[in-house]
Amino acid sequence: QVQLVESGGGLVQAGGSLRLSCAASGRTFSDYAMAWFRQAPGKEREFVAVIAWNGGNTYYEESVRGRFIISRDNVKNTVSLQMNSLKPEDTAVYYCTAREFSPSLFATEYEYWGQGTQVTVSS
Repeated sequence: QVQLVESGGGLVQAGGSLRLSCAASGRTFSDYAMAWFRQAPGKEREFVAVIAWNGGNTYYEESVRGRFIISRDNVKNTVSLQMNSLKPEDTAVYYCTAREFSPSLFATEYEYWGQGTQVTVSS
């Protein structure tokens, strides 16, 4: 079992920045690819960004590419999402998730999820 706890959400004006963090515990953190998904009201959960177990490979959803940066620290067992130039359409609950070994873009392939943290971007 892997336990994930997100933090860092909040209310920010358009153009601002937020940094989300996710603390993992329970298993060997470096065995897992880590990702962020988000879900806005009335919409399906969507992929945001993923990072491989060693941090060597990352991939971003097109609308956040160039604005968001995913990173991880395998000593502190944390994964972060730096969100810059935020837009109102980024408003959602953001979820941290873990999948053993290889990264995936699909929520159904992730085994462990955090409780989510709300990000609200005002115009």
